[in-house]
Amino acid sequence: MNDLPTPSEQKQPEQDARGRSEAEWRERLSPEEFQVLRQAGTERPFTGEYWDAETEGVYACRACGAELFRSDTKFDAQCGWPSFFSPLAEDRVEYIRDATLGMERIEVRCANCGSHMGHVFQGEGFDTPTDLRYCMNSVSLTLRPATGEGAGE
Repeated sequence: MNDLPTPSEQKQPEQDARGRSEAEWRERLSPEEFQVLRQAGTERPFTGEYWDAETEGVYACRACGAELFRSDTKFDAQCGWPSFFSPLAEDRVEYIRDATLGMERIEVRCANCGSHMGHVFQGEGFDTPTDLRYCMNSVSLTLRPATGEGAGE
């Protein structure tokens, strides 16, 4: 297994991210990033840069830099979005009940800045340790590749 970034190599998440206004977010993010991260939008399936990525590393919130998922929990759910079976730690994400679009879902947000990441689904029958699928938007994430020999795809 490749080495993941060490604490000194990890970018620290922005500590004041929760206090940022929507106008400040709009200024900092691209229109697509703002629509997904701050307005709970969804990118089209099979279009994001990470849906089929196999690079080892850590996936961080694109808005604030908080580390949320590791590549060793990523799996191919054949849904067109990056899918993980667990977050890096439960305190890295927050869950919000979402009853939009005529269905009951659980929204996943970055706990550091409150940005929309995607949704989590349970009981779909995937062969994973948790029976959960964290279906995330690529535009909500930034991949920090592992360091060391053999890093990359």
